[in-house]
Amino acid sequence: MAEKRFIIKKEDTQTLARVGKMRTAHGIFNTPAFMPVGTRATVKTCTPHELKGIGAEIILSNTYHLYLRPGHDIVKQAGGLHKFMCWKGPILTDSGGYQVYSLSPLRSISEEGVSFRSQIDGRKHFISPEKAIEIQNALGADIIMIFDECTPYPSDYEYAKNSMELTLRWAERCKKAHKNPHQLLFGITQGCVYKDLRKKSVEATVALDFPGYAVGGISVGENKELTYEILAYTTPLLPKEKPRYLMGVGRPEDIVYGVSCGIDMFDCVLPTRNARNGAMFTSSGIVKIRNAKYKTDFTPLDPNCNCYTCQNFTRAYLRHLHIENEILAHRLHTLHNLYFYLNLMRGIRQAILNNTFAKLKDDINALVSLGALNSPDGTKQRL
Repeated sequence: MAEKRFIIKKEDTQTLARVGKMRTAHGIFNTPAFMPVGTRATVKTCTPHELKGIGAEIILSNTYHLYLRPGHDIVKQAGGLHKFMCWKGPILTDSGGYQVYSLSPLRSISEEGVSFRSQIDGRKHFISPEKAIEIQNALGADIIMIFDECTPYPSDYEYAKNSMELTLRWAERCKKAHKNPHQLLFGITQGCVYKDLRKKSVEATVALDFPGYAVGGISVGENKELTYEILAYTTPLLPKEKPRYLMGVGRPEDIVYGVSCGIDMFDCVLPTRNARNGAMFTSSGIVKIRNAKYKTDFTPLDPNCNCYTCQNFTRAYLRHLHIENEILAHRLHTLHNLYFYLNLMRGIRQAILNNTFAKLKDDINALVSLGALNSPDGTKQRL
């Protein structure tokens, strides 16, 4: 009998949160998991050794960007993405659907696929579901995604319905095109903010029997309250025995809420992007290191953090590096923010195991209520 790929070790008694393990061709990762984003085969400013050192177990890379440069054929010649970027652990590649969505002025969607112009040099390209699988097969990631249309918000019901059905047809084509048994192909559910479409999308996608499922088209412009409502409705519809992935959503309070709904996997550029902009996540809220009040602050960035940055440098020094636009600032800030996120995931897993997840939610809510972890739209959303 084949070993199960996904094992649930413990379920929370008050929510749908669970702790598990996911087995892939390049190793096992613990869930709930946060995947640092390595868009172009690199997590910006960090070496693979450093990522492993702060606890990263799986990372994400971007199919669209690697297709454009250096090209999936080159990555394949290098021995695949793992060898190309010297990362020995699991990798997930998205299909490029979201990037195509974000290029709306430069693309055209048809039944066959998407025609678009590269934002690099203006050249015309075409990606079909079959092409998306071909690219991801060449990259060699452990988990790959179907090619979907990320339905924009707002969309009227008819557009959302047609978009969701197109994604379903593309999912069938992706599954038919996928031939590598060592790569796990995940399905993606859509449906915008319409619950009946979400339900139909889940039912039809699950009928295709993928080894894992993602909730797509979330947090693409709708308010936080609606995001949470759709997430809480959709996630429990997905098979309990398979991993569930929330794509591209990743403020700390969003992660905790997603876990409470039964989500197992997350990714987001927020910790690395914020780091480069000088905004750091700490146990007492976000620190904007450019602020003048840190000029003579010789305390650690976060006295409760054990990362390399906090154990060795002061806020005054980090502000100095940031003001001077030193490369070291980006590195130290990124290491800290990613450590914060990965440590948050460790804390979430331990809280579920200890039956204290409800308290962890309350602690995060307290920071939100104080305005320390404001949502992107400035609202203070309770979990």
